[in-house]
Amino acid sequence: MNQMKFGPLTGVKILDISTMIAAPFGATLLADLGAEVTKVELPGKGDTLRTVGPWKGTEPLRWPGLARNKKSVTLDIRSDEGKAIFLKLIAKVDVLIENFRPGTLEKWGLGYEELKKVNPKLIMTRCSGYGQTGPYREKAGFGTPCTAFSGHTAIQGYPDRAPVSPSYSLLDYITGVYLAFATVSALYGQEFNKDEEGQVVEMGLYESIFRMLEFLVAEYDQNGKVRERSPGLAGHSSPAGTYETKDGKFVVLVCSTDSTFNRLAEAMDRMDMLEDDRYYTNSERLKNDDEVQGIVSSWIKQFSQKDLQEKLDSYGVPVSPILTIEDIFNDPQYKARENIVEVEHPRLGKIKVPGVVPKFSKTPGAIRHRAPELGEHNEEVLLDLGLTSEEVANLKEKGII
Repeated sequence: MNQMKFGPLTGVKILDISTMIAAPFGATLLADLGAEVTKVELPGKGDTLRTVGPWKGTEPLRWPGLARNKKSVTLDIRSDEGKAIFLKLIAKVDVLIENFRPGTLEKWGLGYEELKKVNPKLIMTRCSGYGQTGPYREKAGFGTPCTAFSGHTAIQGYPDRAPVSPSYSLLDYITGVYLAFATVSALYGQEFNKDEEGQVVEMGLYESIFRMLEFLVAEYDQNGKVRERSPGLAGHSSPAGTYETKDGKFVVLVCSTDSTFNRLAEAMDRMDMLEDDRYYTNSERLKNDDEVQGIVSSWIKQFSQKDLQEKLDSYGVPVSPILTIEDIFNDPQYKARENIVEVEHPRLGKIKVPGVVPKFSKTPGAIRHRAPELGEHNEEVLLDLGLTSEEVANLKEKGII
């Protein structure tokens, strides 16, 4: 069998001892692209994500998409026997991904200085609420509070109401992407430079979104402005926002460049706006945004969502209907891109999950196996370490696995 068909990271071995979303999602992204990921979970309990909704009956519906392509081993790494097995696992992997509160692994005698004694080339990818350093390093950190800390929540919502948090774990997923990117970068740097030593890669949850707010940083530094919350893209482009169509549906339209607005003006048969000092550049339109929004809103209101989409598509103006998940399931673009795929489930039979992205022409990733049951791969992994079946059974009886 051609191993390359399973993704560009085929051959990379990762130990994932993280829980919940951010770090596990990063590990899953790497697994989707071919990495062999073994997830270590607490015996009898497992990853706390197994207890997070939404649900169908007693089945957690997030688990199949977030834990796919991983093996599950149960192991209490706090015990002496569990620690010894953990170190054997460390000796055989390229990467360890963890998200315990800073200092926890060190307290258990499993900090990086100890781990690199058994695997000098180990890359340790660490995620915590506020990072491994600084006065807040030991604070408990979850995605939604850390989103507030990042500066993101302060600019979301309407000025006359309380700030609005994202309706899902946005920060965790963005952080997972950063962690996957960081891990691959460390692996590449190690191989490219023929470095025989590993390193620690770490970040705080809040840092992933804060890195994306460079406009806030520069604006406050140079203009002293504290940006107010807004329900849409504000202070960047005009026109931009959510608009209602004749049939009571909604679209999002953004003209981020003058050339884009030029095409919109042509579509609206308002070429006169391109000669008007109030509208001919983005900076001038922003000064007169209320007027611009009124013109665009009134024009859009003349069309059904379908007719508007067809017209603006023909002029190359970026606009999209606001899709519900039902719309997405029926959308031909999602189907063509295989953005939703079906996987096996031990009790539900089948379940749909997001497909693998990005797409590689030569070494495409794949969902090679479903999300694991708790401890499903104990025997396979531990026998491979050299333990006997009797030893595995003994460890189970003691509650170590």
